[in-house]
Amino acid sequence: MSAVTDAARVEEAARKVVAEHDPRQVSTRELLGACFDAGLAWVHFPEGLGGLGVSRGLQTVADEIVRAAGGPSAFSRNPIGYGMAAPTIREHAQSTEQARAWLRPLAAAEEIWCQLFSEPGAGSDLAGLATSAVPDGAEWVVNGQKVWTSLAHHARWGLLLARTDPDQPKHKGLSYFVLDMGAPGVETRPLRQMTGQAEFNEVYLNDARVPDAHRLGAVGDGWRVALTTLMNERTAIGAGSSLRGSGTIADAVALWAARPDCHTPVLRDRLAALWTRAEAHRLTGERARRSATTGSPGPEGSISKLVSAELNQQIYEFCMDLLGLEGTLYGSYAISEDGRDADWRGPIQQRFLRSRANTIEGGTSEVLRNILGERVLGLPGEPRTDAGKPWKEIPRG
Repeated sequence: MSAVTDAARVEEAARKVVAEHDPRQVSTRELLGACFDAGLAWVHFPEGLGGLGVSRGLQTVADEIVRAAGGPSAFSRNPIGYGMAAPTIREHAQSTEQARAWLRPLAAAEEIWCQLFSEPGAGSDLAGLATSAVPDGAEWVVNGQKVWTSLAHHARWGLLLARTDPDQPKHKGLSYFVLDMGAPGVETRPLRQMTGQAEFNEVYLNDARVPDAHRLGAVGDGWRVALTTLMNERTAIGAGSSLRGSGTIADAVALWAARPDCHTPVLRDRLAALWTRAEAHRLTGERARRSATTGSPGPEGSISKLVSAELNQQIYEFCMDLLGLEGTLYGSYAISEDGRDADWRGPIQQRFLRSRANTIEGGTSEVLRNILGERVLGLPGEPRTDAGKPWKEIPRG
């Protein structure tokens, strides 16, 4: 089917959904569920699993029609679910029935998802994680601690990477599971950030049980499954909006317009340079979207995440410089009752503080540069002294 025909198919489906499920009259769950049933949740997914089997670049066609009719951003309602869990489930679920059982409530934001990867001793070196999963009949018994787990306090399900064979090298002894966050032995504790919010958590796993039926991929093949999650995570974080002048640069432009008393020629030049870089990033993302296929993204997705993270920080540094001493004022460090409300980003000062995490979350900028150097440019890899050693023999700090 031609790209033009595919685009028309997506547009027709989207217009039918908003006509039959007016976003101003039905619940968000009903609307997003209807989008899934129509194949508009992830248009590049197979039919029956929330997609139409067309290029992922056509997702913006559906999203823009839904937003223009007053619908919400599906991604913002369930970011880890939409951006990371769904593509991992699609590619590695044990059956189509299992995938659909998870994907539809995920797409409708009925069930929120989180990601149980990082640990206190395994952040950038994720494959060195220590959380264990030991087989017990048709279940696995999990013990360990995860950290920086966004939305764990709201989540119904968690993407869990755990060590199932400590005698194997660190990348080969891992398996991947879907964990019920309400199961016995799963304890979630909020971690308060310097913004005053607590959008992420630490999670303690004490003899928590996971059915083997909730395993994604083969036993010992968890690293390959995790790469699917990580590549999609970086693509989702770095994707940005397809609308000109939108995103974080819109905050800087709006602040500039609202504060003519703070204008200087130097700041004007900085804003122009930032706007130009943001536009170049948007156009690069748009080109990537239009050339995308139905497959999973590769390591090239690290480029967008790397650029957007550093650009976001520079944009909010500009905003603080524009405000001068006023930028040091902060209304309240009172913790939000729900980190998912519409105004969760808070004032510019809060957005500046939150942006400091951009170059850490979803893969640090240093790790992303290594990925791009080794896997995209073909440069020699860094020396790895633990290569080939059983995980249990690797010294741990």
